Amino acid sequence: MYKLFLRPLLFQIDPEKAHELMLGLLRLAQRHPILQRLIRWWYNSEQWNQPVTLAGLHFPNRVGLAAGMDKNALLPDVWAALGFGFAELGTVTPLPQPGNPRPRLFRLPADKALINRMGFNNRGAGVAAARLRLRKSKSMVIGVNVGKNKDTDNAQAPRDYALCVRELRDVADYFTINVSSPNTPGLRQLQEPEHLRSILQAALNELKTCEKSQPLFVKIAPDLSDDELDHITDLCLQMGISGIVATNTTESREGLHTGPDLLERLGKGGLSGAPLKKRSTAVVERVRRRAGDSFIIIASGGILTPDDALEKLRAGANLVQIYTGLIYEGPSLIKDIKKAIHKSVNVV
Repeated sequence: MYKLFLRPLLFQIDPEKAHELMLGLLRLAQRHPILQRLIRWWYNSEQWNQPVTLAGLHFPNRVGLAAGMDKNALLPDVWAALGFGFAELGTVTPLPQPGNPRPRLFRLPADKALINRMGFNNRGAGVAAARLRLRKSKSMVIGVNVGKNKDTDNAQAPRDYALCVRELRDVADYFTINVSSPNTPGLRQLQEPEHLRSILQAALNELKTCEKSQPLFVKIAPDLSDDELDHITDLCLQMGISGIVATNTTESREGLHTGPDLLERLGKGGLSGAPLKKRSTAVVERVRRRAGDSFIIIASGGILTPDDALEKLRAGANLVQIYTGLIYEGPSLIKDIKKAIHKSVNVV
């Protein structure tokens, strides 16, 4: 139904307006449990759940929502009804910010891809925390992806990340440190070990004061060199970080079917979707070889089919996340991936 009827209609609308329209419709279900039950009945995918416990968290299944879809924690109960095992909300910053000027989200249908330069548009950590305190469903793991405000100097970035963790630590099951978005000037410099160490330590200090133990992850860029990947992995291991989210969007435009003239008109931004599949899988493999079996890897990037998800898991990922695949393939992708995992042998 989505691909035959709803997607063609949505693809006639500006991408960001279509995104806002869908979030607005789903907010009706967030407010009304009976609509959530209908969604759960329609997708009826719990039979394919294969629970797994990682870093002390019980995941109903291995399929999660990637950060960026629900920046303001609008729909935590709806994501659970759709069948996700976990949802990573955000990116959240300490203070509200509007993000970059519109237009800032673009479809590349020929490549099953998106380009975005959103710029951490969100209503701030306080609003996200207040909404998460109201969620009803506790069956799904909730992660919060945190970042720094655009106006915060990189030298002060640890403070911003610590403030987000402090505000949300009573409502989040885990945190992801986002130092890899290409859409906030200078943010990717925070992946350098000297910056990243300070940020991770600030976040860890906040988590030490929390009653419950919460894993901490780092989301990395696919554009890092192998040496840079090794340095970040080693730092995470040294500091006791639970794992890595691999990967964020890419600045590369290599191998796209979309014409160069259109790409030039669209301008800068992070590319997600099918073209990212090969590189994100390579990053998963590299991190797994470097880190060993106990380190947790959440794979994100280029997952548009069940086979894409299985590829990530066989490469060494423990969990997978989808975003662009949800836009192109619709919510049935969640069930299809879970079904494929259930039926596969020796996936992980």
